[in-house]
Amino acid sequence: MPLRDLRGQMKIRTGDELLKHLSSFSLDLKFSAGVWYFAPGGGRFHDRYVEPMEMEQVLETAAALKGYGLQAVECHYPNEINADNIDMFKAWANDTGMRVLTVVPNLFYPAQFEWGSLSNPDDAPRQAAIDRVIETLRINVELDTDFSIVWPGGDGFENTFGQNHAYARTRFAEGLAEAMDVVPGVRICIETKPYEPRGHILYPTTSEGLILCAKAEAAMKSEANRAAIADGTAMMAMNPEIGHMAMAGEDLAYAFSLVLEYGRLGHTHWNSQPLGNYDQDLNMGVVSPEQAEAALFALKMHAYGGYFGIDINPERMPITRALLNNMDAVKGMNAWIDQLDNARIVEAVEKPADHRGVIEALLIRARYGNTGAKLSDL
Repeated sequence: MPLRDLRGQMKIRTGDELLKHLSSFSLDLKFSAGVWYFAPGGGRFHDRYVEPMEMEQVLETAAALKGYGLQAVECHYPNEINADNIDMFKAWANDTGMRVLTVVPNLFYPAQFEWGSLSNPDDAPRQAAIDRVIETLRINVELDTDFSIVWPGGDGFENTFGQNHAYARTRFAEGLAEAMDVVPGVRICIETKPYEPRGHILYPTTSEGLILCAKAEAAMKSEANRAAIADGTAMMAMNPEIGHMAMAGEDLAYAFSLVLEYGRLGHTHWNSQPLGNYDQDLNMGVVSPEQAEAALFALKMHAYGGYFGIDINPERMPITRALLNNMDAVKGMNAWIDQLDNARIVEAVEKPADHRGVIEALLIRARYGNTGAKLSDL
């Protein structure tokens, strides 16, 4: 499975070069959807509101949205995709021209991972987690996916006193490296999150995710992985999710640009989320659309070429309507940033003392139309 070259993300453009790029480049909106939320179950406080779906029905529903821009699905091993149904996924991909974009090891739900997966201080469950990552990577190879996503949701702590935090972080990173050396050549994208289900999750923020990427790559030993890293290939990348970034109080454009600067933006997950709240996975545009717009503009600046994964929890609307709403929101925001006055934006950012309030004025007029005052009046 050839890995997408992420090195172009690292290019920093300014002045006329940046303006030329912004005027000629538009994000390619390739959408993917996680199969886990097509028929969401109940939660801590209420029963499920929709009937469950068999996986065949999930895939049929996804295929019906191909004409609207949905190109791929994402799923977990072994609860959503496994040896018993992988042929069904292959047949679906062959029949529809869609694909499985990623297979994710489920390291957070089983009881054996009560005290963590790859960071577990007990060697037996930790080895079970490593073995699960290995099997998941093999399935990714079989399905010719783009990457696997790893989320350390069950790896963390509630009471910080006495915790050997450095040891836990090291066991997690080295566990990843061990699995990746058994199945070399498969990229892993880390998804960070500050809390929930653990009170504190390991590597909780975007910047700490970058530290994990470097730490895991440094621990890899297989000749194939070492050669790829030496050639500048990111074997470890990231899959930032907007909801998780908002939970951590991060500015979306700044956080995305940090990952892009280091050439590690392998995938993206899109939704919306109130600051400082539990993980809600709301539809795009429901909360803080201006943050999502700024994030898309940052991706455009760095020529992001990957997928836009929709990661939502549509408990109270049909999945088809929810996915259409989310894809329409991203499409609309992307069209909106494409018609902005790039020259004025670049000039105002690079010479702020001469253009006080100009970016705000541009955004106000772009959002709300003619307000009576002209930019030349300011």
